[in-house]
Amino acid sequence: MNKKTVRDVDLKGKRVLARVDFNVPVKDGEVTDDTRIRAAIPTLKAILGQNPRSLALMSHLGRPKEGPDPKYSLKPVAAVLQDKLGIPVAFADDCIGEAAEKAVEALPEGGVVLLENTRFHPTETKNDLDIAKQMAKLGDVYVNDAFGSAHRAHASTEGVARYLPAVAGLLMEKELEFLGAVLESPKRPFVAILGGAKISDKIGVIENLLAKADKILVGGGMANTFFKAQGLAVGDSLVEEEAVDTARQILEKSGDKLVLPIDAVLADAFDAAAQTKTIKVIDGTSTGWRILDIGPETVALFEKELADAMTVVWNGPMGVFEMEPFTKGTFAVAEAVADRTGKGAITIIGGGDSAAAIQEAGLADKVTHVSTGGGASLEMLEGKTLPGLAALNDK
Repeated sequence: MNKKTVRDVDLKGKRVLARVDFNVPVKDGEVTDDTRIRAAIPTLKAILGQNPRSLALMSHLGRPKEGPDPKYSLKPVAAVLQDKLGIPVAFADDCIGEAAEKAVEALPEGGVVLLENTRFHPTETKNDLDIAKQMAKLGDVYVNDAFGSAHRAHASTEGVARYLPAVAGLLMEKELEFLGAVLESPKRPFVAILGGAKISDKIGVIENLLAKADKILVGGGMANTFFKAQGLAVGDSLVEEEAVDTARQILEKSGDKLVLPIDAVLADAFDAAAQTKTIKVIDGTSTGWRILDIGPETVALFEKELADAMTVVWNGPMGVFEMEPFTKGTFAVAEAVADRTGKGAITIIGGGDSAAAIQEAGLADKVTHVSTGGGASLEMLEGKTLPGLAALNDK
């Protein structure tokens, strides 16, 4: 990675402004999953270890519609962060302006303040440079550790970097190291596993990976669109009609690189209590039934394709893994990926639903890296430049 990190700058006595990803689930004023907060701790400790004058943290949370909304306040996060860091963490009622500036000034030497949700200012997401300038007043150096938001050109991720020396945090560095290595020089064989509902979200990823991966295993709802493109009956299954032609073109140029499911678990309703049955995909799915998971023969096929893989990237579940009868395919793939890690392979889970699935399967610590950014990791796999990364200073 040719970008400067917190290791490449002297932060002693400086005011540090850091963009973190604290977009965590909050219910009834309590943080219900602190994974992203924990992921930021090494960077925050590395900054504080350099004895800065102050450390101000900014993040977004959710998608507030029209300015401030108590439901999306970052205040509950401050308490969790204080517990994880083991030092007091102040909270500011705004991320710009007098409230934010006074909160930073009031900090003791080396003190930490969490600023209120950046998206309480609707123009933050439009990369408003006036807001970016006001954010820049809170620091002498800007650190971006929010990989999960690096694919967005917002005031807090891209704009502010125009006004301050800007470097990456350790989490950002780690994400780019793993995903960058996969795209530049993967250990082979390199197998990508793609799932999730929509093929349209992943067309760019498939096309980029066709040139880089040895095999691409496809599951989830997106496989249905490929079945339709092959002329197979898919019953009431989710299909993106507007993407069928694209799927057909991908199939024509992919040769034997693209591996589709050969059997599927069907249900007569989108319901955990629905009737289920397993069919061979080639026999077609009749009306009134829908594909909700890959079947056991597909699991065996995917395990075979993964048997000697030395690099595995997985993005998207194999079925509706949130519903009990349709968890088997996703969890079996999770087991197969974890098994490859134990045999020396680099295994990367590309954030979002796949990260949730690997956590639920209890295998998060049995893979090389679980990405904290679904959208950002997808865009990297697609070969796109991430604005939040491009804005940082080169080494």
